[in-house]
Amino acid sequence: MHEITLCQRALEIVEQQASQYGAKRVTGVWLKVGAFSCVETSAMTFCFDLVCRGTLAEGCKLHVEEQEAECWCEQCQQYVQLLSVHVRRCPQCHSDNLRIVADDGLQIQRIEIEGE
Repeated sequence: MHEITLCQRALEIVEQQASQYGAKRVTGVWLKVGAFSCVETSAMTFCFDLVCRGTLAEGCKLHVEEQEAECWCEQCQQYVQLLSVHVRRCPQCHSDNLRIVADDGLQIQRIEIEGE
């Protein structure tokens, strides 16, 4: 389960930013999860709650946005949305000559804090 490691790293960054702005508490975190990141949203939520215990972010609300599986089809010469990240064929022409455009990472989009 790599979600725990991702959550630990995200929390480090969140705490770093929060302390830089003199926060006494983190109340919300917005994450964007890449379509090809293989992150399970429910596991991410569970792990985030777990790693936040005893920190400035304990009890904060986690918001997770999942990015769509977007690719560029060399055959069609257009951007296409994949129906599933597990099926890597163009839904228009069924070509497998796709270039992944969607990210496979995790981004912290926003942090909400309470000041001192």
